[in-house]
Amino acid sequence: MGKNKMKTKKAAAKRFKVTGSGKVMHKQPGKRHLLSKKSRRRKRRLAGEAELKGQFARNIKTVLPSD
Repeated sequence: MGKNKMKTKKAAAKRFKVTGSGKVMHKQPGKRHLLSKKSRRRKRRLAGEAELKGQFARNIKTVLPSD
């Protein structure tokens, strides 16, 4: 019997990525709509990606198998 591969949860794969050093990154929420009422500064701060920490990151790593 061969070793069964673990399937990637595609919903999670579309929302998160794991960096080479093992950090889980995600897009900042709040930059999809209703942007006219948000300040330039706020929109700039929402532009980048943020690191997911703690138990949240551990949960995501279980559904995104690497190798």
